[in-house]
Amino acid sequence: MANYAYLRISTDSQDVNNQKHGIYEYANRSGLSDLVFVEDTVSGRKKWRQRKLGSLLEGMAQGDTIVFAEVTRMARSTLQVLEILELCMEKQLKVHIAKQNMQLDGSLQSKIIATMLGLAGEIEREFIRMRTKEALAARKAAGHQLGRPKGPAKTLKLDAKRDQIEKYLGMGLGIRATAKLVDAAPSTLSDYVKRRGLQMGSVLHM
Repeated sequence: MANYAYLRISTDSQDVNNQKHGIYEYANRSGLSDLVFVEDTVSGRKKWRQRKLGSLLEGMAQGDTIVFAEVTRMARSTLQVLEILELCMEKQLKVHIAKQNMQLDGSLQSKIIATMLGLAGEIEREFIRMRTKEALAARKAAGHQLGRPKGPAKTLKLDAKRDQIEKYLGMGLGIRATAKLVDAAPSTLSDYVKRRGLQMGSVLHM
């Protein structure tokens, strides 16, 4: 019988460490050993069958065990959580949830518990979205500008080479030749010249 630990992770390394720590603690209490960790870096909105979790569950055999850090690491909707549990029940797999300190065996009681936990996760995410929206609205009402400031940037990347650019352009060099000399893309230099209103020389080679 094999024991697997599934980690659905983001780019936050601290999140991964927290999941592993919780799973190790649970495994020690529950007597689970020789855990095989499976890391899955995905978007939370990606359906579970499209993730490593889908192929992992399909490849597991009767009596194998899979440990999740928490219900919300299985999926982000109650429907998907129930689909996962249904597959595990069909394959007679053992499902452990570390944070909630429970084992789900496919029984009606387990499904009810998983549903409630999944709903709680959805409600919490909705609260987070609502708080974020309210905070942004409050900042806007207070006069704070949201998003990227409008208007031209105060400092541009090529400002440091402006003297060189003006010199080469004044000599009659075109955009392409000047771009090579200042190590910039012709399109970038052309945009810079327009934004800064620089004067071209007598010869223009685009």
